[in-house]
Amino acid sequence: MELQSLYQNAIEFAGEKHYSHKMPAVKANYLVHLSNVAMEVLIASFYTKNFDVNFAVQVAILHDTLEDTDTSFMELETEFGSKIAQGVLALTKDEYVPLQEQMTDSIARIKAFSHEVWAVKLADRITNLQTPPSHWHKDRTLRYKNESDLIYKELKDGNSYLAKRLKEKIKLYAL
Repeated sequence: MELQSLYQNAIEFAGEKHYSHKMPAVKANYLVHLSNVAMEVLIASFYTKNFDVNFAVQVAILHDTLEDTDTSFMELETEFGSKIAQGVLALTKDEYVPLQEQMTDSIARIKAFSHEVWAVKLADRITNLQTPPSHWHKDRTLRYKNESDLIYKELKDGNSYLAKRLKEKIKLYAL
């Protein structure tokens, strides 16, 4: 199947699952975030050898479906296959892990997968490093920046193009 068709199938599924979600800092539909993550991954594919863009773009679009919607792993696996469902699961925070350990746990699970999954996490954080929501206090913003530094440090070898973009975004975040 062509990338355009894979993209359209994934964005339609994600759109139905995230139909009522809004982005926290702006009044845009959540699909803006998902398509921005996919766009980062797609552009990175032009600069990355041996990159499975079909897999990565679908995982990018679907990366929040298990974490933020009522989508089950089985539903995702039935619709998109085991490889994509496993990639999305690796990017999903485990709610049974204590909050302060969730990112470390998530990074460990991401690192067990291909560099395309690493790239999706880098792209997700790039797109999330916008103006912090107005209700965040300075300490919350600083924690988010520190968490971003950890993601960069642990996943930078997964995609040099996205790692460079993330490093630039971190420098500019909440100055």
